[in-house]
Amino acid sequence: QVRLVESGGGTVAAGGSLTLSCTASGVRTNNACMGWFRQTPGKKREEFAIAMIGNDGIEYDDSVKDRFSVSRDNAKNIMYLQMNSLKPKDTDIYSCAADIRRAGSDGTSCYRRDFMYDSWGRGSKVTVSS
Repeated sequence: QVRLVESGGGTVAAGGSLTLSCTASGVRTNNACMGWFRQTPGKKREEFAIAMIGNDGIEYDDSVKDRFSVSRDNAKNIMYLQMNSLKPKDTDIYSCAADIRRAGSDGTSCYRRDFMYDSWGRGSKVTVSS
């Protein structure tokens, strides 16, 4: 059974940094497209990943480009999101997701759209105070 667990959330002052981790178990994710999504409490989760990593590269949403960095440690089966220069508007619940169904398929392209992902974590809360 695939399980994704986020950690590293918390409260930080504006301008500060946090690193989120997404630890996968039950499956190797090194060949999977993986992404970070965020959701404002009380609202629907955003449809597009703010950061995505796969064998065909890395992509960011314009709102976090140059501030956030996604990476992964394939040996540990962990994906990271380094968040710098945090702003109050970055306050959200951050969830990781993986496209396990297509993992390892030749020529797989990764997409930021949420419906491309079939495994999800429960999220980690990030609060940025002004």
